[in-house]
Amino acid sequence: MKTMSPELLWSLPRVGNPIPDSKGARFVVPVTCFDVDKNEGLTRLWLDDGGFRAISSGVSASQPVWSPDDRYLAFVRKAPAGKDTGAEKNQLYVMDLCGGDPERLTGMPLGVSDPRWMPDGRHIAFLSPVYEGHWSLDETEAEAKRRKDSKLKARVTDNRFYRYWDRWVCEEPFQHFFLVNVSTGELRDLTPTLNRFLPLMDPVGSWDIAPDGSEIAFTCVRSERPYHDLINGVYRQSLNGGEPVLISEWTTSHATRPRYSPDGEYILHGMQSEEGFYADKTRLVAHHVATGRHIVLTEAWDHSAEGWEFISAGTVACIAEDRGANAIYTLDLARGLASPGEVQPEQIARGAWYSGLKVAGGTIFTTKQSHCSPPEVITLKLDGSNETQRSEFTRPVLADVALAQPEEHYFKGANGDSVQMWLLYPVGRERKNLPLVHLIHGGPHGTFGDQWHWRWCAQAFAAQGWLVAMVNFHGSTGWGNEFARCIMGEWGEKPFQDIMAATDYLIERGLADADRMGCAGGSYGGYMASWIAAKTDRFKCLVNHAGVSDLQAQYARDVTPGREKALGGEPWGDQPGLDRYNPMRHSKGFRTPMLVIHGELDYRVPYTQGLQTYNAYHAQKREARLVVYPDENHWILKPQNSIHWYGEVFSWLCKHLG
Repeated sequence: MKTMSPELLWSLPRVGNPIPDSKGARFVVPVTCFDVDKNEGLTRLWLDDGGFRAISSGVSASQPVWSPDDRYLAFVRKAPAGKDTGAEKNQLYVMDLCGGDPERLTGMPLGVSDPRWMPDGRHIAFLSPVYEGHWSLDETEAEAKRRKDSKLKARVTDNRFYRYWDRWVCEEPFQHFFLVNVSTGELRDLTPTLNRFLPLMDPVGSWDIAPDGSEIAFTCVRSERPYHDLINGVYRQSLNGGEPVLISEWTTSHATRPRYSPDGEYILHGMQSEEGFYADKTRLVAHHVATGRHIVLTEAWDHSAEGWEFISAGTVACIAEDRGANAIYTLDLARGLASPGEVQPEQIARGAWYSGLKVAGGTIFTTKQSHCSPPEVITLKLDGSNETQRSEFTRPVLADVALAQPEEHYFKGANGDSVQMWLLYPVGRERKNLPLVHLIHGGPHGTFGDQWHWRWCAQAFAAQGWLVAMVNFHGSTGWGNEFARCIMGEWGEKPFQDIMAATDYLIERGLADADRMGCAGGSYGGYMASWIAAKTDRFKCLVNHAGVSDLQAQYARDVTPGREKALGGEPWGDQPGLDRYNPMRHSKGFRTPMLVIHGELDYRVPYTQGLQTYNAYHAQKREARLVVYPDENHWILKPQNSIHWYGEVFSWLCKHLG
């Protein structure tokens, strides 16, 4: 039997979210396979209509959507190479599933994303960027060419928010909503002067069309320039023209992901209440379209809703994290409206990790993954019964691979609270006195769920012969709002105590060898690696990927509003508060050998944070190794870089732990 390796990991197909037809009789799913030698992936669309068959090839296709009569499929893909407008960008295609080749509908100069059929079946709405002040497509095309040809590459801004993740947004185009007639190709800009950012990480799924086709609702940044805050709001836009209307002005924080009820009476959207706390739970809110009244439905529910969809005019389904796993819930809208804030959604399915929920024909379509299984398509009934796996794209690769079996443990952490931890044991090794590797999740408001992870695959770590521990320390999501919030301004306190308590727990039970222990983490997990380095020498080595090391210098990150709340102070004010849990202020304690990894395109945690840590080590003549990827951001995404990353991490851990 083989065990999991980075190369094997990249040979696995990556299954996307299923998109069912209106009756739930068929579904389409995008599946991506990677060619490591070419350093790229190819996404194909697969149709299950009684058996799987590929309906796209050669060029990556994605974002499929069914026509109302279920005969046609719209999707986006690049056009064949040529000189016509936008050939190198994703464009909108329509395929007749009764036969025939895909037909290209658009030639947008900056490409197309997130298509949706209108209820009439004759038009498709979609997103496409246009440059501010160059609102027509001809002007945008000319501006794109001018920028490409110009030798001047300076960036200029007056805004507080001007770059995001791995790109400068201060001069980026704004996404607009367009409508195209499928028969004639006639095109109309539905938001001709919209100059607000749609969700920056990914706008796909952030908007919806009214059942009668009269308007759209969408999420975008409601904050005004220069963006001293950065708050998302929900807007309505009539297709007859006029300006977008903000419907979430009553909220104090974000409003997101509008969904019309099938009868058009309500718009359901998410809402957070505490600005500056990005992990604040997302409540479900019903906006009454006719009166403008809003009703917060789930205030008393101590879970954070995501991926909500209407099952019927009176019932909503959603997903929420729940204690190291996640679950599917349903909510009776009438009960929620009758008792605002008091109704608890009903859990209908739990375990492992669901994502990408869609409902059709009385069936829920989603993907499911776990520590032992990459994502595959599953279906289940509306009461949670009859869960059935519908795809097996990864099975051939995993057929002869021995996988580590996870265990869930609880131990007493900071303040005597019960804290959860996942353990993966190396296959074929006796479960005692094992070399221990703590994987420390990012965020800090994230979680280690019962899920497959491509960039930090716990199976690949366990296959090296190490006991892998994944602690859901204080600050993690899925254990209620206060558990997540309690580390604000105290990043180095309770999570550090939890990881130390978990280490003691494993040693006391004879599972971990106290002389062969290491920690590895990314982002906040990298911060914790630096904090551990400053506070204890009980570990033999540390891995710090894209980690925050200097809380003061972290003001160079992409989004700065709310940082003083998270970090405990600001450079011009509460300097002691900022220094209290600042690894660089405690770097005299650095002794444990550290591998420092960073991407140069990382604007979330600028790569100089990694350089500071590495330089502080060498200035004190401590052992450290530096790996920098010039073409990566906060995540290592390219196949060859990822395999190299795993090689560096595993070599470092092997050197110090065996």
